[in-house]
Amino acid sequence: MTSRPFTVADVMTKKVIAVRPDTSFKEIVAAMERWKVTALPVLEGEGRVVGVVSEADLLLKEEFHDQRLGMLEQLRRRDATAKAGSDRAADLMSAPAVTVGPGAPLSHAARLMATRRVKRLPVVDREGVIQGVVSRSDLLKVFLRPDEELADEIRREVVGHLFPLSRDRVGVRVEAGVVTLTGDVRDSTLIPVAERLARAVEGVVDVRCGLTLATDA
Repeated sequence: MTSRPFTVADVMTKKVIAVRPDTSFKEIVAAMERWKVTALPVLEGEGRVVGVVSEADLLLKEEFHDQRLGMLEQLRRRDATAKAGSDRAADLMSAPAVTVGPGAPLSHAARLMATRRVKRLPVVDREGVIQGVVSRSDLLKVFLRPDEELADEIRREVVGHLFPLSRDRVGVRVEAGVVTLTGDVRDSTLIPVAERLARAVEGVVDVRCGLTLATDA
């Protein structure tokens, strides 16, 4: 395959709204409201990410606003109660931040979001300096690729490589991101491979494979 796979750098938002460690609680809330985001990276120095402050971190202040906890409960939820009593980003943030590199595949970013239960990831270089932010909605951008663009890539990178002798007998149709493969090929063992590779093309929603073995194979 010669097409470059989509990476985080292809879909990330390069304009980053961030705060500093000494940013106040109210300033953080105001920034989230203004920019309609649910979490903000916390930067120090020349843009190095040291943590992320999220709505969940801030809501602890409301959760413990009028609640008196016993000693055992305070010990069990020490981190949460500490954040509830804090008023600046350095004490409110979750650290170390869950980050991703700009060259990471989209699938890696998606798995990281799912396993770490976060909606946004700061994108950092090898020194930990912010490059952008990738969100769940950013990862979905690949599904906006035009059908004809998907069809062209599959014809070129899947059909052309797997079936050089029978490529003219293979039909590729894409409608609303759903790929339909039709026709007959000389090697039946490559049919499931073609289906798998077509499904792996970024932006493909589903694959319906109607390829069969050519009777003159």
